[in-house]
Amino acid sequence: MLLSAETLANIKEATQNVASTRRPWRVFLDLFALTLPSSVSEATTRLAHNVTYFLFNYAVLLFLIFLLTLFPNPLPLLLFLLLSAAWYFIYFSRDDFPLAILPLAFLTVVALLATAAWLNLLLAVLIEALVVFLHGVLRSTDGLIGDDQDSPYGHMLGDTPASGAYVPV
Repeated sequence: MLLSAETLANIKEATQNVASTRRPWRVFLDLFALTLPSSVSEATTRLAHNVTYFLFNYAVLLFLIFLLTLFPNPLPLLLFLLLSAAWYFIYFSRDDFPLAILPLAFLTVVALLATAAWLNLLLAVLIEALVVFLHGVLRSTDGLIGDDQDSPYGHMLGDTPASGAYVPV
């Protein structure tokens, strides 16, 4: 099966859209930006902002942790690498999204159950939750410039009418 020009254009455009949401790893891993929050309120604000800001980085980490948990078992590792490639191709190249995704989702669930990799996925999610919590709370948001509108509190921080003036409710 040869890829059409439209399919390749869809894949390229979607890849660029996803890549535009990623943050540089040097910013994500900046050790000098790690500080203790001064209050629980600041910790929750940091966590919410960092999860929003670094969502792509956290997703990549989850995928890598999942693959690392599968490393001792080569068959499930290979199977999920192939499934990941299929997800990437189908997700980014199809317009009839639900029709293409449903069989692949079913196949992924069957693969998780048949290879007992759901335990690995559960372990990866638990490790990732700990990583996201620690990074999100400890990573200062001071150096994250220009992304106030991406923050869950962006409407309170920006230059929108709701941030500086009374707005009728």
